[in-house]
Amino acid sequence: MIVVAGEALIDLVPQDSAGEGVGTSTGPGLPALAPRLGGGPYNTAVALGRLRTPVAFLSRVSTDTFGDALIDGLRTAGVDVSHVQRGAEPTTLAVASIGTDGSAGYSFYVEGTADRLFTAPERLPDDVRAVSFGTCSLVLEPGASAYEELMRRAAAQGVFTALDPNIRAGLIPDADAYRARFKSWLPSVSLLKLSEDDASWLGGTPREWLASGPGAVVITRGGKGLTVFTRDGGEWSVPGEQVDVVDTIGAGDTVNAALLHGLCGRDALSAESLAGLGAEGWSQILHFAARAAAVTVSRAGAEPPYATELS
Repeated sequence: MIVVAGEALIDLVPQDSAGEGVGTSTGPGLPALAPRLGGGPYNTAVALGRLRTPVAFLSRVSTDTFGDALIDGLRTAGVDVSHVQRGAEPTTLAVASIGTDGSAGYSFYVEGTADRLFTAPERLPDDVRAVSFGTCSLVLEPGASAYEELMRRAAAQGVFTALDPNIRAGLIPDADAYRARFKSWLPSVSLLKLSEDDASWLGGTPREWLASGPGAVVITRGGKGLTVFTRDGGEWSVPGEQVDVVDTIGAGDTVNAALLHGLCGRDALSAESLAGLGAEGWSQILHFAARAAAVTVSRAGAEPPYATELS
């Protein structure tokens, strides 16, 4: 089983991008916003479930109406929710803005929300093979420290760990402090996946990050494709799939899930097996991830593909 740890939230998406409206705008110049289930880790868990990879979600989710909808969405995708903590605090909201090229920007409403109050469990599920971390959950305290504790503990126990920083700069009050914290995580990370924009914001290079711990670093380049760098000096790239982009919401999360799905299917969720993938293995995994992301960006919101769409 793969465990995905992190936030679940509601994306409020402009009506035109969402495809389905929620009525008309509430006043002059105010767009109608459609609620969509989301959050980077949440999307990753849903994508893994749709790809039929055994997956559990680990978070704190509100008992409000949005929280119930988030739990229902996980169950519908086949995600194990037995480890989810619940609380009466409200659900985090993210208001999305969609650029002319389909790129998404976000503003967040996070004060006092449920996912910030996550506490690290005493133990992970017995059958866990990998744990995935990332996005807002590693920024917003006190939950960020709890997720960090869980990451370090999992790595110390020999569990494969994946990190997708998925930078949301507007949530990070001290950029230098976050960059230093990011570097401190790397010895506990098996697979680092990040976008070109994330890499530019963080500073450093894949080779520098690899020297600190990860066995592989995957850089996503939007429609231009993906590149993997490995600790033994390997570097392989695949092009992106050409599709009409509706929006990019959830694309990176889909890539994250597709990478974990591919590694799991090749029994490569360990440092030794990761090192043995080579050009052919990585090429197949990256091509699959590019295809999966292409499906997601071709439709509104974070709607990752099902296994049957990629067979």
